[in-house]
Amino acid sequence: MSQFLSRQFLTFLVTGGAAAAVNFGSRLIYNRWLDYSSSVIVAYITGMITAFVLARMFVFKESEQSVHKSAVFFVLVNLVAVLQTWAISMGLTYWLLPAMGVTRWAPEIAHAVGIVVPVFTSYLGHKRWSFR
Repeated sequence: MSQFLSRQFLTFLVTGGAAAAVNFGSRLIYNRWLDYSSSVIVAYITGMITAFVLARMFVFKESEQSVHKSAVFFVLVNLVAVLQTWAISMGLTYWLLPAMGVTRWAPEIAHAVGIVVPVFTSYLGHKRWSFR
């Protein structure tokens, strides 16, 4: 638990927040040309690239792994996270929120929740494998 109270985790939250904003904003743009499900995935990739650059520069700058090896592990950790994001976004948008009577802004609410949920699992994965 103490690893979630560290300066490194707080920096991860800030840089991850910036990447999440890129993810969320780009989904709104991609949604003009793609269906919702596809735009969630493509936006996640856009945010993931942003997150890698920021994490390498500011969070895990002491990493001794090569950029290539870090990138491979980063993608693997994020494959788990994108599945979490997609499943939560779809489940909330099409089932849970409508069942609760929430229809206005449902895709936006669902996508925001879907982005936030993998923060903890991603941090642990990146700390252990991507940038050790």
